Amino acid sequence: MLAAGIVYAPLAGGQGRQPLSEAKVKQQIIAESIAAYPGRCPCPYHAAKNGSACGGRSAWSRKGGYAPICYEREISSEMVRKWREENAAAP
Repeated sequence: MLAAGIVYAPLAGGQGRQPLSEAKVKQQIIAESIAAYPGRCPCPYHAAKNGSACGGRSAWSRKGGYAPICYEREISSEMVRKWREENAAAP
């Protein structure tokens, strides 16, 4: 899991902190999901060992087992809310 310190991006001049946008949170959720996958082909767009696209061989494409999150469209607003809650900066 990523350190809570990167959940908020500093504003210009360091005057305060601004929460990550929904798009950035979704990118973080995807990155964390992919990082948690132990194999080489979590998503169809990753490269296999031979350099070809994983495509249908990816964990995302196969039923059962690991189900990494590979696309923003898979992430609900509830998942974003939960991620923000779990990664909130401590006061």
